[in-house]
Amino acid sequence: MNTKLYLPVLALALTTVACGGGKKDVAGIDPANLDTTVMPGTDFYQYACGGWMKAHPLTAEYARFGSFDLLAENNREQLKSLIGELAAKPEAPGSVAQKIGDLYNVAMDSVKLNADGVEPIRGELEKIAAITDVKEMSEIVAEMRRKGFDAYFVLGVGADEKNSAMNIVYAYQSGMSLGEREYYLDNDDHTREIREKYREHVANMFRLAGFTDEEARKDADAVLKVETMLAEAAYDNVKLRDPQANYHKMKVTDLKREVPGIDWDVYLAAAGLGGIEELNVGQPEVLKAVADIWNKLPLNEQKAYLQWKVLDEAGSYLSDAFAAESFDFYGKTLSGQQQIKPRWKRAVGTVNGVLGEAVGQMYVEKYFPAAAKERMTALVANLQSALGERIKNLTWMSEETKAKALEKLSTIYVKVGYPNKWRDYSGLEIKDDSYWGNIMRSNEFDYNYMIADAGKPVDRDRWFMTPQTVNAYYNPTTNEICFPAGILQYPFFDMNADDAFNYGAIGVVIGHEMTHGFDDQGRQYDKEGNLADWWTETDAVNFGAGTQKLVNHFDSIEVLPGLFANGKLTLGENIADHGGLQVAYTAFKEATAGKELPVIDGFTPEQRFFLAYANVWAGNIRDEQIRVQTKSDPHSLGRWRVNGALPHINAWYEAFGIQEGDPLYLAPEKRAVIW
Repeated sequence: MNTKLYLPVLALALTTVACGGGKKDVAGIDPANLDTTVMPGTDFYQYACGGWMKAHPLTAEYARFGSFDLLAENNREQLKSLIGELAAKPEAPGSVAQKIGDLYNVAMDSVKLNADGVEPIRGELEKIAAITDVKEMSEIVAEMRRKGFDAYFVLGVGADEKNSAMNIVYAYQSGMSLGEREYYLDNDDHTREIREKYREHVANMFRLAGFTDEEARKDADAVLKVETMLAEAAYDNVKLRDPQANYHKMKVTDLKREVPGIDWDVYLAAAGLGGIEELNVGQPEVLKAVADIWNKLPLNEQKAYLQWKVLDEAGSYLSDAFAAESFDFYGKTLSGQQQIKPRWKRAVGTVNGVLGEAVGQMYVEKYFPAAAKERMTALVANLQSALGERIKNLTWMSEETKAKALEKLSTIYVKVGYPNKWRDYSGLEIKDDSYWGNIMRSNEFDYNYMIADAGKPVDRDRWFMTPQTVNAYYNPTTNEICFPAGILQYPFFDMNADDAFNYGAIGVVIGHEMTHGFDDQGRQYDKEGNLADWWTETDAVNFGAGTQKLVNHFDSIEVLPGLFANGKLTLGENIADHGGLQVAYTAFKEATAGKELPVIDGFTPEQRFFLAYANVWAGNIRDEQIRVQTKSDPHSLGRWRVNGALPHINAWYEAFGIQEGDPLYLAPEKRAVIW
């Protein structure tokens, strides 16, 4: 479950959660969700979602709680029931049922977890402590990667972005436990405070593992030193969104020459990839920095860093003291959560992560109606047609580029509900030795599953999300859109609601994912999923002018005093929201043309369309989490996916009578016109 996917899969939302139920009536819109004391043109998010926000205040458990999270709460109860049935009685050894039940029971056994303490990782810590020469690093670090540790950098396998039918090994920057390079390099007061608290957290984890206070403090300093050096070489999040800047395909012989400080023969052999001849090095500067660290930094400092990667990855699966310390920093300090989730929720989450498709198969059989898949398939076809019409009517794009865009649109591969073939978990061993032991075996199982594809054709039927996930994605290298069963429910989708609701909610989601194929990243891939320039130079310039309006608009949004949104980082998702709204509204009007649509609860069909869209993003969020997401998330905050996106949509002005002088009013010349 810890094998990271670094392909540019473009998902709907940051948080991946699972599904539940909700209100169902013909309108789909619950008037109680609104705050009608606010005018739509003043703050549409508050107007559409204020009632929901008041009814769902943040609890100590959450840094952010929104529509996604409410579905997750309902779904966890469903999954708990399914998993609990298997955990309550003995199952056939080696069966999927045994693995699900036993893993849940191990995760719930706090007595054993606390009795074991640091013992489950002692062997890993001692192995690192025994390193006597930098030459051993190549083998040790590769072995750690197989077990789920992201020390220094990572190797993975995915589609070759310039030969998308084939998989290739890639090397990618990693190794920074704070995740974002800015946490190590920025010098504002808040970031410096985070760094110091991180240093304290690292030292505390070493103390819990039995290190002396002096050792813990020295090792924490070493960890910050190594990770800062990695951050200095790393690409920032904006540059990571540029697929051309992250593509450096080379022969292994050339890699050996360019980065001689790493023994690549030893590393690749230990990683299970000894026979490869070429790979894609995403960020060559990082590998060169790693080689410098290995060969110039004192060995004891590097051993401290490697031991920290073990402690950091395993902490949540060890005793309550380790789990509490991990939560105290990552949950409380970094995100603002006040209370760790109950053990049963964490256990369900682990089972869902380790055996996701096995749990998903049970979920689909019990909770996913075939009728939902049928209606969703029809909606996708309507949205595809609407996007085609909008492309044909673009005034800024040449006929030459339009033809290729329409060809790409027509070849999008659509996945709905669940995979046609379920994953085989027979090779994964789950037993009662320790919680962490099972997680590490799962990591190795997932790693081996991934590298088995190296040098082989891409399997287009493989899913990158489980069926129970409330999310959706577009994958540019396979030109596919995927809508798991989990998202096909209220407030995204309601079998009993009218077209105004469903096109405004799930319709925009569909349009969002389709538009990812034509956003600032996706447009660089052709219909086959290859990085290839299929645009005329003039069209590319015109596209850039349109998207710059979105960059400028979001750059001007102050999300907290003195903290502004990052229009470049969020551009792809903002384009997809913009396109999704435009395409879904067009499809809605075409689907209902000639029909007499009623006013319900005082709202016209057009108004219900935009209210349904806004309600998808209803939520409350702590300031700490706003800072985290603004620094790292390519998605805009929920409030601004409404208040930032709708001012660019002409139909929204018409539906709610938004006039010049209203706070959200944007002059026509400042509105983006893209897809």
